Amino acid sequence: MSQLKSKPILRILFILLSISSLYFVPWLLVKAWILPLPNTIQEQADQVLDYQFDGIIAYVDQTKKEPQWYTAGWHSKELQIPAKPNALFKIASISKLYRAVAVTKLVQAGRLSLDKSLADYLPELKGRIEYAELITLRMLVQHRSGIPNYTDTPNFWADPTTTYEQSLELIVDHPANFKPNANYEYCNTNYLLITKILDNELGYSNFKFIQEEILNPLNLHNTFESIKDVNIDDVMSGFHIGHPSDLKTDDFGMIATAQDVGTFLRALNDGSILKPDEQEIYSSIYEYEHAGWVPGYQSFASYHKDIDAVLVTFYNTTDPDLYNWNLSEIFNARIVQILREG
Repeated sequence: MSQLKSKPILRILFILLSISSLYFVPWLLVKAWILPLPNTIQEQADQVLDYQFDGIIAYVDQTKKEPQWYTAGWHSKELQIPAKPNALFKIASISKLYRAVAVTKLVQAGRLSLDKSLADYLPELKGRIEYAELITLRMLVQHRSGIPNYTDTPNFWADPTTTYEQSLELIVDHPANFKPNANYEYCNTNYLLITKILDNELGYSNFKFIQEEILNPLNLHNTFESIKDVNIDDVMSGFHIGHPSDLKTDDFGMIATAQDVGTFLRALNDGSILKPDEQEIYSSIYEYEHAGWVPGYQSFASYHKDIDAVLVTFYNTTDPDLYNWNLSEIFNARIVQILREG
């Protein structure tokens, strides 16, 4: 008799728990998934503005078609300037692709070795970064070093570091997250160290090498090392939800237009920026697309082989919970679907 009475109670409890759990569902994500797919990329770009984004730039380079740009929202909300297809944007970790190509070219030239250790290249870090003698350049490129990620330091983005030395100080003398090559963990410290290794080997800024070996051969004249190298009015505004002001003057690495990023990504994927032996090296160490995030700026560069299309999207709004990142990925997927159905 008691078992018969308990079953309705359990059902009611289950229903109540199910309903209460819906409170935590990010409904903006659900809404973005279930909306009918628009007929055009421009319609999709316009829809983005309904999801807490201030602006978007989308660049599409599809085989046998002229490149196309799609924009919505603001280049500068304060000045009421609409989004510009040729705006400069902070590409954040997309820059890792360029530096992986630079590593590849120097390895092929015999100036670097993928199998030499971090201690070989930066001996001052021996004893300060755990396993420095075992971590190879290859592991750094592939995010398999186990070194802690300096940007994961609590409250890092509230007061970010501005120099190599400051960033390095956040992780030296800390234990490794895992033994070298035992796991994969995306880590900005890896590329902080790669940048230093490149600079030391070259004897000058690695970005100058990137210009000479990658950008100039592709006629890419709208890719820059820093916000300091550009007219600030050409940079798209960036906003972080909860932060009161425009973040475009903050200096967080490389700046480029969507077209420059798209042209580079096309060349990386079709092999035109790498010699055959360089292509073999690159294919063994890194990937052929990337995304980037810094406060106020989300960037995505992807290649879709089935439709031979390069897609670059820039979204100029971020948030603390990364809902906007997930929304961006949903919108990117919808744009690719429109291209496939078109």
